[in-house]
Amino acid sequence: MKEININGHHETIVERSDYPIEKCKNILKNDVTAILGYGPQGRGQGLNMRDQGFNVILGLRRGKSWENALADGWVEGENLFELEEATQRGKIIQFLVSDAAQIQLWPMVKANLNDGDAIYFSHGFGVVFHEDTQIVPPENVDVILVAPKGSGLTVRNHFLDGRGINASFAIHQDYTGNAKDRCIATAFAFGSGHLFETTFEKEVHSDLTGERCVLMGLLQGAFLAQYEVLREHGHSPSEAYNETIEEALQSLYPLVAENGMDWMYANCSTTAQRGALDWAPKFKDSLKPVIEECYQSVLSGEEARISIETNSKPDYREQLEKELAAVNNQEMWQAGKQLRPLRPENL
Repeated sequence: MKEININGHHETIVERSDYPIEKCKNILKNDVTAILGYGPQGRGQGLNMRDQGFNVILGLRRGKSWENALADGWVEGENLFELEEATQRGKIIQFLVSDAAQIQLWPMVKANLNDGDAIYFSHGFGVVFHEDTQIVPPENVDVILVAPKGSGLTVRNHFLDGRGINASFAIHQDYTGNAKDRCIATAFAFGSGHLFETTFEKEVHSDLTGERCVLMGLLQGAFLAQYEVLREHGHSPSEAYNETIEEALQSLYPLVAENGMDWMYANCSTTAQRGALDWAPKFKDSLKPVIEECYQSVLSGEEARISIETNSKPDYREQLEKELAAVNNQEMWQAGKQLRPLRPENL
C-alpha cells in the first residue's frame, strides 16, 4: 500500500501488488459473483472477471442484452441465467443495472439476499438517495462499492491492453467482518489499477458533479461555445473543429494525462503558455459558481429526483434518442465525422 500526503490530507492507496490475483481468488473462493445487468459496466467487469478465472455468472432479461452475452461466450444454464435465478445463485450480487432499473428490481433482489451475502454497487446513487429509490439493504449483508473512474468500455479495453483503470471503493455495511477484503478482491478481479477509499455519499456527490461538469456537460458546452464563436467570425468548419476539438483530444489532453497541466504548458509555444496562464483564472472565476450551483443541486438530491423522474417516463428512450440526435446533428460533430477519418492512423 502506498501512503500519500497532499497538503496535509493523508490517504492510503491500495495497489495491485497488495492483492495479487491468487490472493483475490482465495478471498472469493466461496463466493459466486452474480452480475445483474450487461450494460457497459456489467459487460466490462463481467468479462474481465471471467477472463481471470473467477466464479462469475450473469443475470439478465431475455432480449438484446441476453443475445449480446451469448455472442460474448456466456453459456445459458452454466454462467448465464435470468435475473432472479442468478440472484439466488450468487453470494456477491453486483447490482449493475441502470439507476432506474435498480429501483424496479430492488424488491426482487432484496427478497433473494441471504444472510452473509454482499450487495455490490458501482455507484452510490440507489443507497444514498434511498428516500427516492427505496433501496435500503437489510442489516445481515455486506454493502460494498467499487466505482471505476471511467466507462465500462474503458474498463474492458484497459484490461485487454494489460492496463488497469483506477477506482474508488467504499464499505457501507460490514456484516461479515470480511466486507473490505471482498470489496478489494472484486476490484482487482475485474482489473482495477489502484484503489482509493471513499464513502457511498462522497462517491455519488463527486460522480454526479463530475458528469454534469468537466467530464461531460461542461465539456460539451465549452466545445460548442468556442466552435460557435469561431464560426461566427468566419472560420471554416474544419478550422473551428480542429482548433476546438481535434487538437485538444489528440495533442494536448494526452500530455495532461501523461504528466499534468504544467507538462502540457511546458510543451507548447511561449505564446500559447502566456495566453493559457492569463485566461485560466478568468475561466475558473466564471465557472466555479456554476459548478458550486451544480454541486448543491446534487447534494440536495434535486439532481437525483430529476434523473429518477425523467428516466421513469414511458417515453424516456424515445426522448433521449431525440436529445442525442440533436447533439449528433450539430455542425461541430458533423464536421468531426468527416474529419476524424483523415487522421494519419486512419489513412
